Amino acid sequence: MTSGTDLRPAPPAGPVGLLIGGDRITVTAAGSAHQHVYPATGQPNTTVALASEVEIDHAVRAAWTAQREWVSLTVDRRRDLLVDLADVVHDHLDELAALNVHDYGVPVSYAGTAVLLERFLRHFAGYVDKPHGSSTPVNGSFDLNLVEREPYGVVAVIAPWNGALAVAGSCVAPALAAGNAVVFKPSELAPLAALRFGELCLEAGLPAGLVNVVPAGADGGDALVRHPGIRKVHFTGGGTTARSVIRAAATNLVPVVAELGGKSANLVFGDADLDTAAVLSAHQGPLMQSGQSCACASRLLVHDSVYDAFVEKFVAVVESAVIGDPFDPGVGFGPVISQGAVDRILRTVDDAVDRGTGRLLTGGRRIGGDLAQGFYVEPTVLTDVDNSSDLAQIETFGPVVSIIRFHDDADAVRLANDTPYGLNAFVHTRDLRRAHGVARELEAGSVWVNTFSDISPQGPYGGYKQSGFGRTGGIDGLNEFLQIKNIRIAMG
Repeated sequence: MTSGTDLRPAPPAGPVGLLIGGDRITVTAAGSAHQHVYPATGQPNTTVALASEVEIDHAVRAAWTAQREWVSLTVDRRRDLLVDLADVVHDHLDELAALNVHDYGVPVSYAGTAVLLERFLRHFAGYVDKPHGSSTPVNGSFDLNLVEREPYGVVAVIAPWNGALAVAGSCVAPALAAGNAVVFKPSELAPLAALRFGELCLEAGLPAGLVNVVPAGADGGDALVRHPGIRKVHFTGGGTTARSVIRAAATNLVPVVAELGGKSANLVFGDADLDTAAVLSAHQGPLMQSGQSCACASRLLVHDSVYDAFVEKFVAVVESAVIGDPFDPGVGFGPVISQGAVDRILRTVDDAVDRGTGRLLTGGRRIGGDLAQGFYVEPTVLTDVDNSSDLAQIETFGPVVSIIRFHDDADAVRLANDTPYGLNAFVHTRDLRRAHGVARELEAGSVWVNTFSDISPQGPYGGYKQSGFGRTGGIDGLNEFLQIKNIRIAMG
């Protein structure tokens, strides 16, 4: 069903610049810029300045100056400043959510990553004074042997277009708590919320340059990763770009944390609550962010005994989605990011149907009418999908879900693990023994049982296999931004 409200134009009126130190830079040395398009209308709304090697160098230098100031502060002062930043973010939640909508057309009903940002900031503020070291005895000696954790200095955080605020929370927050400064590179496709977050860091009283925000294309990103002043890189995005980032980081032997894509399996067993499973699966699959999420449950594995009943319920939920203006709080499904994404997604569906590797149940077309100018693709469900096909093995990054039968627990686990990815997996069952057993056998960094991917700052998040390495969240996420030093003091 389609909402009939008028689509709203996207701000801002003038060109969007970089944030380096305390300066806003709208004209770069290379003069490069990107025309930002609002996905809900397909219309350009502003021009985004893109950082060149010159601005990247400026940002890294500003970050080192700010980092020295940051670590000169007492831990309680740094903690209080991060709490102040969380308070400022809280005061601007509606604004940040709106900028998320303008950035990539995510419905405001799903634009809650600003709240997630606040939660991560408050959580990691409490860790500022807790990266405890240790003291250990030394064989054959009475020397004092200390093990300490220290910041890297300046780290690069590279965010995808579909989650800049989530990455600001899960990566920038622990990096600051650990004592680092950050050069934060959002995608040029969605820079608005990230740039506003950088401004809020200044408003909260953080040192100018502690968080620099530099939208950039591939050349700017490469310059950032290769810069000799960068001591660690945290990258969130796709596998192809990750390989380029890792090769570039190898120039200076800089360590990389990578959170990459997924082809997450969603297992519905015969004893599941089918109504609840259908709703959760629809939202975790094609509906949330129009399937444009690394956590998208794009492979739906259903037991033979409930296959027909579940598919009927699932398709009914998918087809009831309210599609329309992302600013309408009653809308639950918005556009994809670009015309290129529309073409790629529809090509994937058409190819599967033509090859006979999937049978189309619903969707599979571009949405017309009042939404024809925007980048809207119908929520799409295919059944009888071959798990070895491209449809089931390659990340679609769109509102497309494949449904596959399984016969027993072993078959479900085999199908779920039969993919190069391993970011998330989902299990629906009322059997506690099965929940534990299957969860342990699934090759995924996170397994969600009878729930959706409700990422929290307390839990480590990251992938197995080609879904990446390293973690965000919890003490594991903090330790990604700390390096270990051993100090031995002779006492003899």
